[in-house]
Amino acid sequence: MTALAQQMPGLDRIRTRFVELLDTRKTSIARHALAAWDGEDTDTINTNLADAKSILHQIAGTAGTVGYPELGETAQQCEAQIIAHLEGDYADLAICPGGIIWCIDTFVEACDAIISQE
Repeated sequence: MTALAQQMPGLDRIRTRFVELLDTRKTSIARHALAAWDGEDTDTINTNLADAKSILHQIAGTAGTVGYPELGETAQQCEAQIIAHLEGDYADLAICPGGIIWCIDTFVEACDAIISQE
């Protein structure tokens, strides 16, 4: 945990709530990723990736503050891969890059490790 995070009043309550929500959030992200992977058209794929990106963005913005900087970095990496795809040359093709799925799998594993510790 960062020194700043240790000094913030009420952080324990916020951190506990963050971990409580983490299971639901990681499940939603995984479901969106799988729906994108199984999607048959660009709208389904890109909408699910955008929804996963939004949740990842929330986690990336909070994780470091509550003492999980590595999780925040992993969420940022996943978010960046999704953004690169959605803004890239292949966003108009009905594909979900395997690298995004691999990154999200790594993120889910990191979430599970935190949840099991608490």
